[in-house]
Amino acid sequence: MNPPRFRSSSRSRAIPLPSALGRARLALWCALLLGTCPRRALGQGAVAAGAEATAQERAPHASAPPHAAALSPGAALQERHRVRYTLDGIEIRGNVRTAARVILRYVRFRAGDLLDVEDPEIELTRYRLLGTGFFSSVGFSLRKGVERGSATLVIDVVERNTFVVQDLWLGIAADEDTAGNAKPLSAFTGVQVAETNLAGTGITLGAGVGLAADQLALRTRFVDPAFVGTRWSAAVTVLYNDARDFFGNRDVVFESPLLEQREVTGYAVVAYKRFGATLGTGHDVSSSSRLSLDYHLEQIDATVPTVASHMRGDSREPIAFDILGGKTVLSSLHAAFDHDTRDAPFLATQGTLASVSVTVGVPPFGSDYGYQKLEFGAQRWFRLPLRHVLRLEAFAGAIAGDAPFFEKFYVGDLTDLLPDRLLDLAPDRRQPPNFLSTDIIEVRYGDFAAKLEAEYRIPVYAGRGSIYGVDLFGAVGLYGLATRREFTDAPTGYEGFARVPVDVTYNLGLRVDTAVGGVTLAFSNLLGLIPARRGARK
Repeated sequence: MNPPRFRSSSRSRAIPLPSALGRARLALWCALLLGTCPRRALGQGAVAAGAEATAQERAPHASAPPHAAALSPGAALQERHRVRYTLDGIEIRGNVRTAARVILRYVRFRAGDLLDVEDPEIELTRYRLLGTGFFSSVGFSLRKGVERGSATLVIDVVERNTFVVQDLWLGIAADEDTAGNAKPLSAFTGVQVAETNLAGTGITLGAGVGLAADQLALRTRFVDPAFVGTRWSAAVTVLYNDARDFFGNRDVVFESPLLEQREVTGYAVVAYKRFGATLGTGHDVSSSSRLSLDYHLEQIDATVPTVASHMRGDSREPIAFDILGGKTVLSSLHAAFDHDTRDAPFLATQGTLASVSVTVGVPPFGSDYGYQKLEFGAQRWFRLPLRHVLRLEAFAGAIAGDAPFFEKFYVGDLTDLLPDRLLDLAPDRRQPPNFLSTDIIEVRYGDFAAKLEAEYRIPVYAGRGSIYGVDLFGAVGLYGLATRREFTDAPTGYEGFARVPVDVTYNLGLRVDTAVGGVTLAFSNLLGLIPARRGARK
């Protein structure tokens, strides 16, 4: 009589845990009939019945803990019959391109370890391997060991294409008049691609380009997750931007004799070039947590209008460009802590993704900008009936000091109804929608930002070819963006709730997981071109 055999992979449904009594009965059957462990699968919520002796003399490596007698009768029975094995080793199967040592970097178990098949670390390790993007399916199982009470951990993987499109931008940017009516449109596009498993070594080599009207951005990136064989990673990113940005709310007046005006615009234009690099390293704290450290250095060459003013509320004020003219240096340190328990890197159905980061501009290291930036973000996925998925997201950030505007929080990154930045380019010149008629319409770059969002996803297709899955999604959120002046010197002409810079956002589209990466086809950018803005200052 063979015990039941369960298997778990990235595409399989969770198998409920047997009850404590059921596990005890299965363990006793295996102990009596086989005396050893047949091969068994380990996975999400699934523990196939195994065999291990229930007495210490039958399995000296799998005895009940000394405190078991202090537990309640049911808990003591469950603890006594928890299935544990001494690992003889780890066998990896299905890896054609990926070196076994690369896979073992993400597995914390080693030969000689005592493996508890109900240890949540097993499932976190499986999620972590899926999160690399190297595999479309990962399954864990146990095979009978050379001695009683021992077993070999078998990892079955199905590799996927690792040359992926990490980001793809296609959209339409627009200008608008003071009544919120759209004026001539311009297209923008961008792409970031990477080989995330170069020659099966786990090394990432990538590049990106962004194009918009009179704007260009270039990126290259190299990441070695195990630098010179250590558990520390090494990363290098090189950037170049030849860009423009647009400032002023309404009735903008400016003089910029050094800037060639290639278009008629109602905004004060800042032209700037950036060239620099980031050196970084990171270390895994656990199977689901990671600490990273970066140092960034770049030169900025900006052409700023000599004189500029605009209407902020009902008053005319000078425009604050938040960047120094001429050639300057930005030098900064960045530290981040990430926690990731998602069951998939793109179409996640359960788990948490959270991060906290600190960025500091350091004048002692040559920076012309001294500032501190704190960010916190968290997302949680919930698996619902009929394979539907609910995602909740929260974000908050604050900046103190004098950060350049491209380091600040941008309104397009918070509302789905404006294009977000592509490689730090902000191609759209419109003010944000203003459904709640607040003074958020006066803010393009802010020192304080927050967002709450809920997304509901419905699967419409699942496969194993070049398209792994297609989900329909809808999202709605509330966001806020403010400069320090909104708290000390709010714009005139707003009263009551209108002085709270918040608004709503929404999105609708498809999320498609493919062999070349995840793609989001959203309709929010087109919806944002509809002149539905209310509460604009005339």
